[in-house]
Amino acid sequence: MALAELDINLTDEQKAIRDEARRFFMDVWRPAAVQLDKLADPQDVIAKDSILWDVLRKTHELGYHKRNFPEEIGGLGLRDPLLGALIAEEMGYASADLAICVGAGSMPYTMAMLSPEPAVQDLARQYCADDEGKLLGCWAITEPDHGSDWLITRGEQYHDPKCAPQVTAVLDGDEYIVNGQKSAWVSNGTIATHAALFMGLDQSRGMENCGIAIVPLDLPGISRGKPLDKLGQRALNQGEIFFDDVRLPKGYVVCQEPAAYQLMAGSILAGANAFMGTTFVGVAQAALDEALEYAKQRVQGGRVIFDHQNVKLKLFDMFASVEAARSLSRRVSVYNSVTMPPALHYSIASKVFATETAFRVASQAIQVFGGYGLSKDFHIEKIFRDARAAMIEDGVNETLALAGADRLRE
Repeated sequence: MALAELDINLTDEQKAIRDEARRFFMDVWRPAAVQLDKLADPQDVIAKDSILWDVLRKTHELGYHKRNFPEEIGGLGLRDPLLGALIAEEMGYASADLAICVGAGSMPYTMAMLSPEPAVQDLARQYCADDEGKLLGCWAITEPDHGSDWLITRGEQYHDPKCAPQVTAVLDGDEYIVNGQKSAWVSNGTIATHAALFMGLDQSRGMENCGIAIVPLDLPGISRGKPLDKLGQRALNQGEIFFDDVRLPKGYVVCQEPAAYQLMAGSILAGANAFMGTTFVGVAQAALDEALEYAKQRVQGGRVIFDHQNVKLKLFDMFASVEAARSLSRRVSVYNSVTMPPALHYSIASKVFATETAFRVASQAIQVFGGYGLSKDFHIEKIFRDARAAMIEDGVNETLALAGADRLRE
């Protein structure tokens, strides 16, 4: 029996879709991510002949990019939140970096559905119809002097003009004039075609009066930095975006009232954190599986190291931790899919617990491997590096935990 699926009520259809997703991500994503990880220059990751584009095309062909979009605009209309969590786990298991690439890639088009402007709404339809991977979004929120604080929508600093955003938008007739810089941590930043842009509308009110816009990134005045060279998740392109007197039609701003912004920002964070939770449960499971297989084969002291008590204790602790994170992340995904507004502190708990579990389990797995765990010849080394980034991206875990704690006394 070994490792079992504890959700005993999974239907045959859920299992079949999960297994199909597992095959695709392991056959297509995993080897591509390994290949891209080995490229010394991050510019090569996004070169015209890079395997990245083939991966995105195949992902779009099968419709994984539009799984959460409604059927009436061409999406798959995946109404089963548990199935969505299962697919996210398989994404993370195969490749955390490509999972985040595709996850962030859908964000502007998801938000485009909220616009009253038909032209903006049509972007969501175009994205769903894109079976070649030509459209790719990014979440343009992080700035050189602003990171996780964008996600804290309460407290003194929220109203402090000194904490105002660096990207600003000023209304001029029927257009907003956008200026400023988003930092090098924008996922898909140097290759995206559209951005979900967070921007300040009134600097005197700090973070309180902000807006969210859908921005075509081919507008005059927009430029990009070079791809970021980083420790892990190297298949995930990240880079700066600059805005210099960019004129954006007013209809592309989907949220501009403080109350609406606060609600939308909380919902976006809840969704992103829930996705991170399920994705990094998959990463943690991958680390556990690598360690288990190695422990059953590696011989030392005349027997396989699985038979050594110290290794057994590590493996069982890893196993229990992964299952605890899986239970929490799946429950949160299901609960928040039917709760409005979503319970943000539960999504935060899922993200924090799952990402820290993934990193700790990957670290323990390297200990099981011993010196070989440090070698790039073994996949656990990449998993370890990828897991480390997760405790910072989509909100630093400590900052998220503080935001979640504030909601416990409400």
